[in-house]
Amino acid sequence: MGVPIIQQFRVGSYIIRQRLKRNDRYPLVLMLEPLFRCNLACPGCGKIDYEDDILNRRLTVDQCLEAVDECDAPVVSIPGGEPLLHNDIQAIVQGIVARKKFVYLCTNALLLEKRLDLFEPTPYLTFSVHLDGLEEHHDQAVDQPGTFTRAVSAIKAAKARGFRVNVNCTLFDQMTAEEAARFFDFCMNELQVEGITISPGYAYERAPDQEHFLNRTKTKQLFRDIFKIDSLKRWRFSQSTLFMDFLAGNQQYKCTPWGNPTRNIFGWQRPCYLLAEGYASSFSQLMSETDWDSYGTGNYEKCADCMVHCGYEASAVADTVAHPLK
Repeated sequence: MGVPIIQQFRVGSYIIRQRLKRNDRYPLVLMLEPLFRCNLACPGCGKIDYEDDILNRRLTVDQCLEAVDECDAPVVSIPGGEPLLHNDIQAIVQGIVARKKFVYLCTNALLLEKRLDLFEPTPYLTFSVHLDGLEEHHDQAVDQPGTFTRAVSAIKAAKARGFRVNVNCTLFDQMTAEEAARFFDFCMNELQVEGITISPGYAYERAPDQEHFLNRTKTKQLFRDIFKIDSLKRWRFSQSTLFMDFLAGNQQYKCTPWGNPTRNIFGWQRPCYLLAEGYASSFSQLMSETDWDSYGTGNYEKCADCMVHCGYEASAVADTVAHPLK
């Protein structure tokens, strides 16, 4: 598993404390979106199709750190948009690290080499670089030639400086199991990243390309075919083994959207990172006033094919802690 022991211990201890408090709903990863602006226009993205006045908005440093304190999840993921476009991203990351939270700064890496001097290597910071396969697949997914080469260069530069780096991969229906396995081998052998965060693409309503998202049946078959090629021991994933088993259809979980709450320029997004069904003004309001039972596969049409980690990884991690022998 591509998760450091200290992080596994801290997250596991946090979950045990929540269970001892008999708290059934608690955040595991804060999805902190300080902006929607991006320097790419990926056809499968539903985050950037906004007017300029919205794309130009930013969360302040204080707003970001208030969200971290209010939520108090042990892990903070900073997606976007492209976080490295934020003028105060250095101060945001420093503030989160100072709180001993584990930060995953998600980036397409086009600016990463230029911005490395803003950061210092620490076990609490991981650059999560977006790569959707080898060069042909990735450049097609982001609709811009040359991005794969620049991302690979940035990964190697960051690792040479002592930073933790993983790869964040979204799978669509254009990639076969054999192609996925070659990509995973490349990440392990050539890039030597700490792990791979993987998820089937979610069919955002605002995404220009609606044709290549995986449904549940295709997702399960793809991962079964991948794991027929080799076991998880061949590749390191930055996710629980039970979540990977869920993707292959061998575990049954209900979505726990409160496990990955989202704070962005509009507020606390209901119910999850993928769906914008309204906003709460505070984290406590999000938790207490959201009708959680109305969402999830089987309850809500827009959730029908979702198997994304921001909904199900928290479910799998809780199961791992509750049943470690699994």
